[in-house]
Amino acid sequence: MTAKNIIRKTETDVDDRFISRWSPRAFTGEALSETQVRSLIEAAKWAPSAYNGQPWRIIYARKDTPAWDKFFDLLVPFNQTWAKEAGVLFLFVSRERFEHNDKPNTTHAYDTGAAWMSLALQAASMDLAAHGMGGFDRERACEELGIPEGYAVQAMAAVGVPAGGERLAEELRTQERPSGRKSQSEIAFEGRFQP
Repeated sequence: MTAKNIIRKTETDVDDRFISRWSPRAFTGEALSETQVRSLIEAAKWAPSAYNGQPWRIIYARKDTPAWDKFFDLLVPFNQTWAKEAGVLFLFVSRERFEHNDKPNTTHAYDTGAAWMSLALQAASMDLAAHGMGGFDRERACEELGIPEGYAVQAMAAVGVPAGGERLAEELRTQERPSGRKSQSEIAFEGRFQP
């Protein structure tokens, strides 16, 4: 989904796909096709990872399928108010140990975050909206979705066909716009950490 009518300022040149991607909450309620979902997963598959371990596992439920209610019920009530109109819900899980040597993978969450970003950028390129979420019941996700020990539940995401903010509850409408970012000087330091 492009944000051509949205002004976001950068400090240096960067590809437009990074500044046009944002996390809307308004969706049409239209289900995504299996082909669309597969394209999103294909993009996530190509994310970089330590030792090419690809520790991410992505579990999903498309709208109007038997699995939808189980995924939807994992969300906290606030996220349910808007995610109910998404076309698909994803759950991102990461394997905590390397498959090739069974040693701890200290970057499993980091690598899985890269897979999420790849999926989010692919969604934007398909004119879909993607919104990541931390507000859900991780323990129930493990129980109800059969996630075994050795895997860490990371995040959920709602993806769907974007709609106008008027579809949202009034208190969310004012938030339905791209957000700004901290300056580079606040997040990046040469040579030594700076508080």
